[in-house]
Amino acid sequence: MTKKIDKKDGAIRKDNYKKILLAAEKEFAKSGFKGTTIQSVGDCAGLPKTNVLYYFKTKNDLYMAVLRQILTLWNSSFDRATSDNDPAEALAAYITEKIEVSRIRPDLSKIFALEIINGGLNLDKKFRKSHFDWVEGRVKVIEQWVAMNKISVISPYHLLFTIWAGCQHYADFSAQIQQLTNKTMDKADFAEATKNLIHIVLKGCDLEVPLKYR
Repeated sequence: MTKKIDKKDGAIRKDNYKKILLAAEKEFAKSGFKGTTIQSVGDCAGLPKTNVLYYFKTKNDLYMAVLRQILTLWNSSFDRATSDNDPAEALAAYITEKIEVSRIRPDLSKIFALEIINGGLNLDKKFRKSHFDWVEGRVKVIEQWVAMNKISVISPYHLLFTIWAGCQHYADFSAQIQQLTNKTMDKADFAEATKNLIHIVLKGCDLEVPLKYR
């Protein structure tokens, strides 16, 4: 009997944790770090403030948990790309995966954009190091592709920045897109955006677009 109660309690805790993170995602995207409160997150999650504080001792702890989700979601096949891979295939897959994140979890992208726009002051050392190490690793792979004459790139950093700007635009500036096109993007629109961005980036690197991405 005790084991059944323990399992039930564990399921409740897991469910509450998930509710709190999803609510925090909405609140931080809407109001930013300063404008969000533990109370507003609790209200959004349908839980008392004390419940939120049970899982996260401070607003900063909750904020960093949300930001860590961003890095996890942004993980992709490109993380494992090496100089042996075909850059056209690797970059096309990367663009596809990043735009898909913009489609299914736009609020996370908006939270990160707001944080960076405000100077990234709330990012802890662990987050900064993880992000920095990832970028340096990907830059080295791109530099190896350049050295092997597999790709034409002036700056690996600016290639990454361009991909991020293009992919995350569909989350961060969704309101502008809706105003200019007079519609909310659906799955087909995101698929078209993906094809267009792949074409622009790969052609700019003197690469042929793989058949499955045309």
